Amino acid sequence: MTPAALPGLPFEGRDRFIAAVDEAVRSGDSHAVTARLRSVLCELIRDPAVRLPDCVHDRLEDHYARREIYRSPDLGYSVIAMTWGPGQGTPVHDHCGLWCVEGVWHGELEITQFELLDEDGDRCRFRAAGGMRAGPGSAGSLIPPHEYHTIHNGSDDAIAVSVHIYQGQMDHCCRYEPEDGEWYRRTATTLSVDRAA
Repeated sequence: MTPAALPGLPFEGRDRFIAAVDEAVRSGDSHAVTARLRSVLCELIRDPAVRLPDCVHDRLEDHYARREIYRSPDLGYSVIAMTWGPGQGTPVHDHCGLWCVEGVWHGELEITQFELLDEDGDRCRFRAAGGMRAGPGSAGSLIPPHEYHTIHNGSDDAIAVSVHIYQGQMDHCCRYEPEDGEWYRRTATTLSVDRAA
C-alpha cells in the first residue's frame, strides 16, 4: 500500500511519523513497546518536520474532538489526535484493556491516574493515585490493569492537542461517574471519531 493510500489523514512528516511508530511497536512486549513509544512520541512532537493536520487545532464546542490520523493495517495500532477546548475533559475512564501512549502536542493538560480498589457489580471504588500537569513534548503510558485516568484542559482560553497511540482501535471503553465518596458507577460507552473539518 502506498503512503498516499494508507488510512487516516494526510499531514506533513506523516511517513516519518509512521516509520518511527512502526519500529517502536515492533520492539517487544507491552512494557518495551510503550517505553519506546514514549521516547519516539516526544521526539516526533519536537520534530519541526512533523506537523499534524490543521483540523486538529479546531475545537468543537460541545465535546473534546477525537480525530483518527492513522490506523496501521499491518500492526493494528491506531493514532488519535484529540483537541481539548478550554475546560473540556473526561470522567474517569479505562482503555478497554489496550495499552496506550499519550503525548501533549500543544497546550497543557491535567492528567490524574486512579487506582481501582474494589468492585461490586457496576460499582467501583477508586482512589486518585497521582496527577500531573503535562505540557508540549511530554508523554506517558498506560498498561492494563493500570489504565484508569482523567484528562482535563484547565485553561480558560487556550486549546490543547494530544496524540494517543492505542494498541488497537479503541472504539469503546468504560466511563466511571462519581456516586458516593470513592465509589463510581461503571457505564460502557461507544467512542466515535469526529470528522476532519
